[in-house]
Amino acid sequence: MGDGVDAETWDVVVVGAGPAGATAALAALTCHPARRPRVLLLDRADFPRDKCCGDGIAPHVLDVLDGLGAGDLVDDWTPVRSLELARGDRHVRGPLARPTYVVPREVFDARLVERAVAAGAVLHRHRVRSVAPQPGTGLTLLDDTIAARVVIGADGAHSVVRDTAGVPTQRRVALALRGYVPTPPEWEGAQVIRYGDRRQPSYAWAFDRGDGLANVGYGELLDAAAPPPSRALLLGELERLLPGATRGADRWTGHHLPLSGWGFGRHQPDGPTLLVGDAAGLVNPMTGEGIYYAVATGRIAGEVAAHAVEHDATADAGARHRHAVRRVLHPHLHHTWAAARLSDRPRLVDAGIHAANHDRHAFDQLVELGLGDGRITPRLAAGLVRGLAAGLRPTRRRPPAPQRGAA
Repeated sequence: MGDGVDAETWDVVVVGAGPAGATAALAALTCHPARRPRVLLLDRADFPRDKCCGDGIAPHVLDVLDGLGAGDLVDDWTPVRSLELARGDRHVRGPLARPTYVVPREVFDARLVERAVAAGAVLHRHRVRSVAPQPGTGLTLLDDTIAARVVIGADGAHSVVRDTAGVPTQRRVALALRGYVPTPPEWEGAQVIRYGDRRQPSYAWAFDRGDGLANVGYGELLDAAAPPPSRALLLGELERLLPGATRGADRWTGHHLPLSGWGFGRHQPDGPTLLVGDAAGLVNPMTGEGIYYAVATGRIAGEVAAHAVEHDATADAGARHRHAVRRVLHPHLHHTWAAARLSDRPRLVDAGIHAANHDRHAFDQLVELGLGDGRITPRLAAGLVRGLAAGLRPTRRRPPAPQRGAA
């Protein structure tokens, strides 16, 4: 991968080669257009590279990638089959309806980039600093040298593509710190989440990778009127909530997360610039999960871009992308936004744990809300009400075993 890019015109230029960008490039090349587009994939880093993340790969991610011929990316990793949720002395642990994976981003992202390149994308190391539409030409010029018929902005929370398109940033932003530690027996085969009592949402996590290490971290919502929490504070909260999580840990790194709001997606501009993943502000507002939204919107953008190039309809690409993203994510993200605002109140977090302890459906729906396709169903809402009415007595029951065919 080189440091420079020749001055030429590309059908599609994808800025950022993380999961959103690599999926977009792969989708543009594998959605069977009559004429395969010329796709340039840019990233400021060489691959493999590390990224601050919980490393969780939900089954929803693999569902999207399977449709692009890449559903086998993590087949050689050990799946995680149980989840623990806790706040204070309230606790629930149960089997996941579908297993998840915990795969370091330096592995997952590099593999996805390799698939995009194998499909025909051209990969270059290049940091984009400016994006300017060229009136009357139907082209967008990046850094005065790279011309594109469609630009896909997949360049993360601090997206240059988004900023130059005049799209506002998300108001709610969280800060997370992540490291790796040898996995103790009590965390093996599980994802552990323990809620904190600072700004909400806030929680510590320990996700077993299945290779002797666990991804551990702590994150919380930032207060725009106060200084951000220090590294020492974040590490202190992690150790307080998950004793032992910082001992022997290394590879600490931090990251800002622009949490999705109620009006997500409405700022996707018309025209030939498409925003995906973190650049579009698509991060689960309850959990900070973003990989599913990244690959889901990346796939949509790649297919929209290929269609726009094939039919010479790049001016319509933004509107098509906006409508498609809203169709896929609108119901879930509205429910997740509501759940995130409810979880600002610790009593409702306790009610959720109580409901999950007594009803397998409530447990599964809470998992789905945090991963990618959940809703606040009437049954879950009733369970929350019962949890509040029950006085939230501490309980350590396990949720009922999943029924055959449960999802």
